[in-house]
Amino acid sequence: MKELSRRLFCKKTTTAAIGTMFLPNLFSCSANNRLNIAIIGVGGRGAVNISNALKTTPKNRDNIVALCDVDDVRAAQTYKAFPNAKRFKDFRVMFDKMGKDIDAVMVCTPDHNHFPAIMAAMQLGKHVSCEKPLAHNIWQLRTLQKAAHYYKVITQTCNQGHTTNGIRLVKEWYEAGLLGNVTEVLAWFDGPVFNKRGFFLKPDSYPPKEMPIPETLDWDVWVGPAQYRPYNSCYIPKYWRGWYDFGNGQIGDWSNHTLDAPFWSLDLGMPDIAESVYRPETPKGFVNDSSVIYLNFPEREGKPPVTLKWYEGGLKPENRPEFNTEMLPDAGMIMVGDKISLMTGGRPNNPKLLLPEEKWKEFQKNPPDKTIPRVEEENPQREWIDAIKGDGEMPCSNFDYSTRLNEMALLAVLAQKTNSRIEYNAKKMKVTNHPEFDKFIKEPVRDGWNFGEEVWEK
Repeated sequence: MKELSRRLFCKKTTTAAIGTMFLPNLFSCSANNRLNIAIIGVGGRGAVNISNALKTTPKNRDNIVALCDVDDVRAAQTYKAFPNAKRFKDFRVMFDKMGKDIDAVMVCTPDHNHFPAIMAAMQLGKHVSCEKPLAHNIWQLRTLQKAAHYYKVITQTCNQGHTTNGIRLVKEWYEAGLLGNVTEVLAWFDGPVFNKRGFFLKPDSYPPKEMPIPETLDWDVWVGPAQYRPYNSCYIPKYWRGWYDFGNGQIGDWSNHTLDAPFWSLDLGMPDIAESVYRPETPKGFVNDSSVIYLNFPEREGKPPVTLKWYEGGLKPENRPEFNTEMLPDAGMIMVGDKISLMTGGRPNNPKLLLPEEKWKEFQKNPPDKTIPRVEEENPQREWIDAIKGDGEMPCSNFDYSTRLNEMALLAVLAQKTNSRIEYNAKKMKVTNHPEFDKFIKEPVRDGWNFGEEVWEK
C-alpha cells in the first residue's frame, strides 16, 4: 500500500470545520492489491454503486465478496451477476460471519438504515461509502463525523455532483471575485411527483392498511431502527422517501445535489434560522406536495449573511431581469451576486454566469485558472476506492464535509415536517425555541438497533 501522508483531505475544502486530521488505516490487501467489498442494499442504487466501483482495468478489479439485501426479488439481478459473493439479509449477521474477510463497505439502503449499517462497519475498522442523504437525524451525523476519526477509516458520501468539474468551477469563479458578495441563494426542484414510476406514491389510506408480507422480504430488518408498523407496498421498494420516518423528503434528498455548490463555495456553515414559509396540510408523517423554506446564515469570517430560499413541488422563485434568461429550468440554483449571478441545474455539473449571451461566450474563451484538483472519472465510488488504495487524495465528500452539508439539509427538513420556524444553536445542537424538537435531533430506536453511543461519549 502506498503512503497516504499527502492525501489527508481534498484541497480547497473548508478547513475550519475539518477538525483533527487522521491517517487512515493501512490494512493488508490481497497480493494483487484488490479490495474485498461488501454491499448493503444491492438493488436500485446499490447496483449503480457497484457498477461505478468496478469501473477500472481488469487486473485491478476489486472483489465483491458479500451482498446484503432484505428483498431477494429486488436483489436478484445483482445476485446473478456475482454468484460467488456470500448473501445475507441482515448486515449484522454478515459482519458476524464475514467481518474478517471484508475491507470496505458500500451502504445503499433507505435513509433510515444508513446510520446503523455505517456504524457497524466502522466499528470493525471498515472503510465506508454511503448513498446520500448520509443519515436520518442530526445526532447521527455528528456521531458519524466523530466515528470516522475515532476508527481511522476513509469515508465518502456518494453525492456524485461533488466530484464534477462543474462544482469546482462554481467555487473557483466565486473565489476569483466574479460574483462579488453573495447574500442570497435561490434553489428549486420540480418534485415530489407522486406516481408509480417515481420515488413518491400516496397510499389509499393513512395509516396504510396492513398487507401480507412477501415471503422473499425480511420486513422487520427493513424497518430497522424505526418504529415498527405493518407492511404495505406503499413503502417499498422506493416509495419510502415520502414518509418522514424513513426518508427525508425532496429537500433532504436533492439538497445534496442542488445546494452542494453554494454550501461549499460560500462556506455557509449552519443556519441559525430555518423557517417553513409555505406548506399545505398533509397527513401526519407524510411529505408535502409543495413547500417553500428559508434558511438564514449569519456572517462568516468577513462574508456577509446569506438567505437561502428553497422551492419545491413545481414552485419557483421569480425570474428577475438581471438573470438574463427567458425562463428558469424545472430545477436549479442561483447564487445572486452583487456583480454577477451564477446558475446551475438541479446538479452542479454545468454552471453558467447569468450574463448576456455574447458576454457569456466571451467569458468562456478566457475563464479563470483552475485551482482545485479534479477527480479524473467524476466517480465518487472510484474516488473512495482510490483513496483507500493510496492512489488518490482523500474523498472530497468525506464525512467531515458531508455531515455538515446534510445537517443543513436536515434542519430544512425539520422546519418542513413541523411547519415551523426553527432557531438553531449549532454549537449546542439545540432548537432553542422548540425544546420539544429534541426527539427529532436524536430519534429513539428499537432494541437491537442501538449504534454509536460508545463513540458519542468519547
